[in-house]
Amino acid sequence: MQEAILKAKVLVEALGWIKRFRNRYVVVKLGGSTLDQPDSVDSLLTDVVFMEAVGMRPVIVHGGGKAISAAMAEAGIESRFVEGRRYTDARTLEIASQVLVNDISARIVDSLVSKGAQATALHFQTENVLVAEKLTLPGENGEPIDLGHVGRVVDVHLDPLRRVCSTGTIPVVPSIALDRLGHRFNVNADTAAAAVARDLNVEKLVFLSDIPGILTDVNDPDSRIAHVDVGQVRELIAQGIIAGGMVPKVEAALDALDAGVRKVHIVDASMPHSVLLEIYSDTGVGTEIVAAQPA
Repeated sequence: MQEAILKAKVLVEALGWIKRFRNRYVVVKLGGSTLDQPDSVDSLLTDVVFMEAVGMRPVIVHGGGKAISAAMAEAGIESRFVEGRRYTDARTLEIASQVLVNDISARIVDSLVSKGAQATALHFQTENVLVAEKLTLPGENGEPIDLGHVGRVVDVHLDPLRRVCSTGTIPVVPSIALDRLGHRFNVNADTAAAAVARDLNVEKLVFLSDIPGILTDVNDPDSRIAHVDVGQVRELIAQGIIAGGMVPKVEAALDALDAGVRKVHIVDASMPHSVLLEIYSDTGVGTEIVAAQPA
């Protein structure tokens, strides 16, 4: 009986949040090491199905860098990185497209459908959502550094996303984009998710990570910062507390907040149902980032 009462209390606590977020968009970014953890992916997708069932409008944006590297190795192609970004020649682009669209996106859609949801993948083979232009990096002598078929998202086609969400269907968007002439580009999944969140004017943008959120000590999970604003995050980056692979994720979060996204969450993908706990509970389990607080 006590267990049943506890479950009822949890539902009552969630009710206020469910009512508040009904018909609001949420973008969930999936990628990195999370995709190598079937149990974590299954838990996440169950959370996404729950969100749709109680009235939110979730959109999944995903990458798949590790899977692309594995597919390239199997094909006998050595991965090449320039300034921390994958150099994408024509053959690499074909492999990336195959892995992201025909493998990962298809598996995510199949998993969502198996859980009783409606889902569809939106990409260059169906309906394209991400619009990109070629990305180059500034070199030391002022000459641009070429990354091959690598782009940055400059626009998002919102009509397909809104139409699909309005039917109770969950869109799944891989990090492959087209430019306005139809040329294909590999794009960063974090910044792609931030662009979708920005243009959809979402309630929340959720990044799945392999750590519980922003930590003041990377070796101590208990040092998680539960709530932080943009100004504090910039200070943490300047101090080197936020470093390494967390920096581009956090910078994408800041860009999204600057563009009007209400809140960004970084949560641990390995924790069962971390997304539901972060969104539909009073305490949360990750790091919530909000716009700069007024003076």
